[in-house]
Amino acid sequence: METDDVLDGAPTADTAARVREVIAAAGVSQREFARRVVMDPSKLSRSLSGTRRFTAAELARIADEGQVDAGWLLGTRSREKAAAPTVGVEGGRPLQIVRETVRLIAEHGFHAVRVADIARACATSSAAIHYHFPGRAELLEAAVRWCMDEDTARRATRLAEADDAAAELRQLIALQTPRTAQQRRQWAVWLDLWAEAARSTAVGRLHSEYYRQWRETVADVVRRGVGQGVFRAGLDPQAAALTLTALIDGLATHVLSVGGPSSAAAADAMHAALTTHVTDTILAP
Repeated sequence: METDDVLDGAPTADTAARVREVIAAAGVSQREFARRVVMDPSKLSRSLSGTRRFTAAELARIADEGQVDAGWLLGTRSREKAAAPTVGVEGGRPLQIVRETVRLIAEHGFHAVRVADIARACATSSAAIHYHFPGRAELLEAAVRWCMDEDTARRATRLAEADDAAAELRQLIALQTPRTAQQRRQWAVWLDLWAEAARSTAVGRLHSEYYRQWRETVADVVRRGVGQGVFRAGLDPQAAALTLTALIDGLATHVLSVGGPSSAAAADAMHAALTTHVTDTILAP
């Protein structure tokens, strides 16, 4: 199930072809287009090849960048861009529901969150929640997808600001260090989903796939750094990404287990340890 906050219908086999038209009309590379729509390049590539479905949020950004109607990408309306709705997705009820669901998962755990709790947090009824999301499973999956899309968007924005691969890696480390309330909430959801991945549930499989994409993002940065000469020659990108992401996961788990004033010190220690690891094993001497 794909989150569908602003679009009608579901992506069809022709959606990828229409997105390709938009990219061609933009006159930029696929990677540059991904940066413009704050989308992970690997996600865009897989969506265009048909091995992954575009989410509604991604199609909305693509439509906005290409100045076409989002419904046209789905094959439901003409190509011309429609007038903007009176209430955008930022103020929409579905997005409020998803955000509150993410918050509740972070605070109470994946299995403790009930539809009634979400309805209470949104000051509405369970029936209203079910109007937008048929069941609890669909709602929780939508919340996880939104959480992951938000993380990908932040990552793409920060990487676009970096001058070289070394700066990109520093940005990734900063993004993954849980200092702010939002970062800690994202990590709480992330860690809670590890158990789902071990059970091979639908959400668990989604988590595993996202983790694979995240590790590949790190590997791509390492690969670029070797090519640029800022990382050690002969470095294995996949092995380096596996080690670094494992360190990030373990250290972040420790930071989240520390509460109160000590959490800031723990986050500083995590960042310092990761920086030392990069300096000693990845950066060119």
